[in-house]
Amino acid sequence: MILAVLLDGDGRPVCTEMWPGNTADVGSLIPAIDRLQRRFRINRVCVVADRGMISAETIAELEARKLLYVLGVRERTDKLVRELVLDDPAPFVPFVVMKSGSEVDYEAKAVKLAGRRYIVCRNLDQMKKDAADRATVVAALERQLKKGDKSLVGNKGYRRFLANPQGEGFSIDPAKVEEDAKFDGVFVLRTNARLSPLEAMLVYKQLWTVERTFRTAKSLFDTRPIYHQLDQTIRGHVACSFLALVLKKELEDRLAAANGARASWPTVIADLDSLAETEVEQDGKRFLLRSAPRPAASLALSALGLALPPTLRLIGDA
Repeated sequence: MILAVLLDGDGRPVCTEMWPGNTADVGSLIPAIDRLQRRFRINRVCVVADRGMISAETIAELEARKLLYVLGVRERTDKLVRELVLDDPAPFVPFVVMKSGSEVDYEAKAVKLAGRRYIVCRNLDQMKKDAADRATVVAALERQLKKGDKSLVGNKGYRRFLANPQGEGFSIDPAKVEEDAKFDGVFVLRTNARLSPLEAMLVYKQLWTVERTFRTAKSLFDTRPIYHQLDQTIRGHVACSFLALVLKKELEDRLAAANGARASWPTVIADLDSLAETEVEQDGKRFLLRSAPRPAASLALSALGLALPPTLRLIGDA
């Protein structure tokens, strides 16, 4: 089965969609948009999707419906992008994005070509890493060529830098190495929205929120594996995971609003699970003795406005 989760602008889960497992991602996008527009009476739509969700037919449908979009592009296989967009001489505009508590240097620019608007983005840290990785591959390739070139043909990492003129044996092709360098740290977007390069890139980068939500739903809430046989029980199973996701997001928002308090979800669950009451007897009376809450549990209870029962409660005579 294919599971989709709709999030609002704040990352809050709104609804889920499910399709049979043999449904193509590309074919499900437009029908899903139509259903969501009808269900929630949405007038203005901007589709943000990675390259795996998009085809030429999908883009044509989006434009025919006058829907805005910010779409990932296959920059290595799209000839127009590879040969013209990436070679556009316009200067990049630098900016810094905070990611996981650290600063990441980016630069971006808009390129208009053949009636289309592209946003060329470059992660400077990733650019350095890609260059270093390629240098390592080329150095290893040089060492391997000295031993013989027959074993290199099946290695894609090596083969993309090789030349074989007139079948006289393989050698490193400097032009291929130079061509590969222009993709270092680069990702390209295509959009019809009136967004600045920075805005378009930030909107596209928000897809990681969706991906993180999927990972949470599938692993943290044990959505998989699903052993049910009937459609209605499968939907019920997924609905329980979705409701848990809604509650998780609400608790995280309340924790963040409570003086910026933050605690990881596994820690919150573990600390709440550690709360226990023990029945004890003394002098012919029975009591319930509550354990002390751990820090994450205290934060969660405070954010929700909940109070624990007294540490010691009389429940009756022995």
